[in-house]
Amino acid sequence: MKYKSDKDLGLVLCKHCNSVSKVKEKVCRKCKSKLKQRDEYSLVKTFSFTIVAIIFLFPANILPMMEVTTLGVVEANTIFDGIVYFFQTKSYLIAFVIFVASIAVPIFKLVVLLYLLYITKYNKISLAKNATKYYRIIKFIGKWSMLDIFVVALMIVMVQFGNLSNITAGLAAVAFTIVVISTMLATESFDTRTLWDKD
Repeated sequence: MKYKSDKDLGLVLCKHCNSVSKVKEKVCRKCKSKLKQRDEYSLVKTFSFTIVAIIFLFPANILPMMEVTTLGVVEANTIFDGIVYFFQTKSYLIAFVIFVASIAVPIFKLVVLLYLLYITKYNKISLAKNATKYYRIIKFIGKWSMLDIFVVALMIVMVQFGNLSNITAGLAAVAFTIVVISTMLATESFDTRTLWDKD
């Protein structure tokens, strides 16, 4: 693949307004943002946040997401229990939404982040174009990642009005929130310009 990057041409791209300046300029003339040709700690930050997300993904799926107390009887449910419950009660759409938001999306984001790190670390420039597309996808879906937490929070508020039942968020909710925030920080920390670097 023959091309010249901003590093080759002595230019720097503003990540806020996408204007191009000369590398010696430290502030964007258009939007006044600070200019950096590369974020030198991009890989370290992305890798660190990705590892944190992978570690907390396990308790997020193993520990109870919420605990339901009815007439003194406590029942703990994991994310998977919730999916099975909604599937068995023929609430297929809710089961599908929880599966996508709680299991499929976090795993997809982590796989893409590891893929981006691999391409950047080993200079797989031929894969940079596809990697950039995947990066845009995980950045777009990142804002929907908290959907599962919102569902749990909504259920807690709704059930707290009843006298016989009580719902509290389980430890998985905390772990899942850490996963979501870590993947968002990992995505934001990644400098896509490094995908195109030849060295």
